[in-house]
Amino acid sequence: MSKGKKNEMVRAGTNGDYEVYFIGESGVMNKQLQAEITTHYKRDTDSLYPSMSSDDIDEVTLADGRSFKYYKFGQDNIIPYTNQNLVADNMVMSQCQQFNILTCYGQGLRFIDRDTREMTNDKEIREFCLRNAIHNTWLRMATDMKYHFFSVMVIHLSVDHSRIAMVRMRNACDCRFEVRDKNGIINHVLVSKWNETQQKQVEAIPLLDDIDPLGDLMWRMGKGPNIYDGSTRPMPASGTECKFAILCLFPTPGYSVYPVPYHASIWNDAWYDIYRLIGLGKRYMIKNTSAPRIQVEVHRQYWDNVCREEGITDPKKMAERKKQERQNITDFCTKPENAGKAWITSYDTTPEGKEKRMVRIYNLNEGNKKEGGDWSDDMQEASNSLCFAMGVHPNMVGAVPGKSQMNNSGSDKRELFTLKQALEKAFHDIMEVPFHVIMYYNKWADRFAIDVPMIQLTTLDENKDAKEITANGQNDDSNSKD
Repeated sequence: MSKGKKNEMVRAGTNGDYEVYFIGESGVMNKQLQAEITTHYKRDTDSLYPSMSSDDIDEVTLADGRSFKYYKFGQDNIIPYTNQNLVADNMVMSQCQQFNILTCYGQGLRFIDRDTREMTNDKEIREFCLRNAIHNTWLRMATDMKYHFFSVMVIHLSVDHSRIAMVRMRNACDCRFEVRDKNGIINHVLVSKWNETQQKQVEAIPLLDDIDPLGDLMWRMGKGPNIYDGSTRPMPASGTECKFAILCLFPTPGYSVYPVPYHASIWNDAWYDIYRLIGLGKRYMIKNTSAPRIQVEVHRQYWDNVCREEGITDPKKMAERKKQERQNITDFCTKPENAGKAWITSYDTTPEGKEKRMVRIYNLNEGNKKEGGDWSDDMQEASNSLCFAMGVHPNMVGAVPGKSQMNNSGSDKRELFTLKQALEKAFHDIMEVPFHVIMYYNKWADRFAIDVPMIQLTTLDENKDAKEITANGQNDDSNSKD
């Protein structure tokens, strides 16, 4: 029932000696309901998610007076924010995205000893991981990769440029790339809150070559030749040129600057909108027809009998009392506090032996069916379509719960989970690039390597819940590892 409205008895006709009333919401609510739905639904996602084009270029001036031309992220330059909001507005896609992020994270990034293939106890590396919250960094990378298919890590060199001392992530949705130079190279990434209307604080960070970031970094530090023309340069002055960005990008078909996530196809498809419309339809069906659909038949003599029993003879007072009695009947039928209560009325019989009741109440709900049960099959179909777009089996996130909904067995789910984690290998290879740069620049690569162990669910006969599977061929059969 809409706010500010109340149920009332509306006369619909007569049936012999009885007046027929329907109990419903007072007033006309169609326009109000339409306005409410429009407010919540807004418009179709194919208009909310604009097209992307590398031809859309804008210019921004930094606080230090430098100006940069950059590629807009879509015509409105806020596509990644729109993408995040649309996913967050849908509970199925939101949970699927969380599942994708957690499976991509695996057991987190680890530095391992090349000889023993075990986690290293090297003091320098352990301190590096602690000072840079390496697990948080890896999780942020997984989040950006699953939402936007690219991530940007900023590395900070020591004052003497001898080692990479610090790494920090930049939110992918805040990153824009400078227009390519005459050699086709993007030299800077511009970081700002592009969705804010006030004057933006823009940070320009030199971007290492996306194909060979290590070679580019070595040239910039005077430790190697230029990767394109073979030229050399001296080491920069101490304390200068200490911050660079490294791009991790998952290529998608037809991309030129920003990749288009595969799940973005759902915005131009119909199923996201169908899911929203079904949810809104159910909400308003339940909200506005939650009271039982009731027909009330009242004998013509009933109103006069009520007034006569209470000694009311004044016509004006009789009209007020009849109105009050109609409201009493309405409240009895619709208010939840009257549930389970009984109402006793008198009746007699006609000479033919037929009952002559003063008040008859009929529940018009078919078989006491609850409102809002419509479209259940459509809701399941829409949910499955969203899971398909996100690359997640519905049973893995509980989108289609219950044994009657073709719920898979434990063995099937173990295989699905293993398959899902195996598919993360491509993402891991791209996400590990900045850490390979760190390993080689800091001269750790001869003794140490990096690994991302995955969890494999086991069967009951192995007497353990799960075991770790690593890319280097070493399996850990323990249930947990410090």
